[in-house]
Amino acid sequence: MAGEVASRLEPIVAEAVADAGFDLDGLDIQQAGRRKLVKVVVDGDNGVGLDEVAEISRAVSAVLDAHDELIAGAYTLEVTSPGVDRPLVKPRHWRRARYRLVRITPVEGAEYVGRVGDAGESSVRLLVDGSIRDLPYRDAAKAVIEIEFRQPPVEELKLLDNDTQDHNGRDQEESR
Repeated sequence: MAGEVASRLEPIVAEAVADAGFDLDGLDIQQAGRRKLVKVVVDGDNGVGLDEVAEISRAVSAVLDAHDELIAGAYTLEVTSPGVDRPLVKPRHWRRARYRLVRITPVEGAEYVGRVGDAGESSVRLLVDGSIRDLPYRDAAKAVIEIEFRQPPVEELKLLDNDTQDHNGRDQEESR
């Protein structure tokens, strides 16, 4: 029942979140006693600050109140951003992880760690053990950000930036 309500509310909530300039990353509705718990997970290219969470919360609350026939009763709204342990499953997740270390469990082969470079619609460029490699998203069974307590090495960032410039230059030459 809650899944059906969530699927009917998702486009409405997604529009309210998008109007605030963010992406809906998840919507979950659970029964919590007599009330429902509506959990909305939002994300943005530059993260989501507390003031923005409050703004989004007001916007989502307004659309939920306008469609109260779908929720049918009292609810508690929780608006949050994804944690760093969120799996990278969409191209925008990979784009937002640029320059971060990511632990990748491939569909086939051994787990490895790489630094994220350019992320396209079907694959991502990674720096793995000093070499640039492309990873089609479909080849990653799981990918999560690794927590780093130090700034990334400048040399690694330069390798990724130089690869981006070389890659973009080749694309432009090939399209002529």
